Amino acid sequence: MDTRHCVIDGWVDAIPSLGPRDTAVFDLIVPTDLDAVEEDIHDTVVTCTSGDPRIVHELLTGIQPGDLLRATGTLVPPPAPGERALLVVNGLEVLDTSPIPVLRDTVLDRYGDYVVIFDTDHDQVPVFTALGQWVGLADNPDAITTLIDIHERVNGGDA
Repeated sequence: MDTRHCVIDGWVDAIPSLGPRDTAVFDLIVPTDLDAVEEDIHDTVVTCTSGDPRIVHELLTGIQPGDLLRATGTLVPPPAPGERALLVVNGLEVLDTSPIPVLRDTVLDRYGDYVVIFDTDHDQVPVFTALGQWVGLADNPDAITTLIDIHERVNGGDA
């Protein structure tokens, strides 16, 4: 197997996830140097993994989509044609952080006089008034405003 040590700078595509055997897995979007090519070529996606406990901890607790990282490691060729190569990361440096934090786990949000609870493990969204009165359970985030509108029509607009 032909492996190669390399350094790759790229943006994190999605929240890194826990992989097999206490590893972390994530994708880096590596921009194409448009000055070096004549035709329109898309950015490259590099799948990365690490088993180093310090790197795994940082990936799972501190890295957000949009963060610019420098990943150092061993590039392993794809196991079969058409599959992606894999970068086994043994060094990680955060070059820049994403300006917008990504919501994780459970988050409270306001809709005017209403409070909703987003939970990444559930599609349904509990809705309360700001004073704590139960409004109902929206089937999904798109149904929140409909549930609030019904509540206001039934209760005369009093939240």
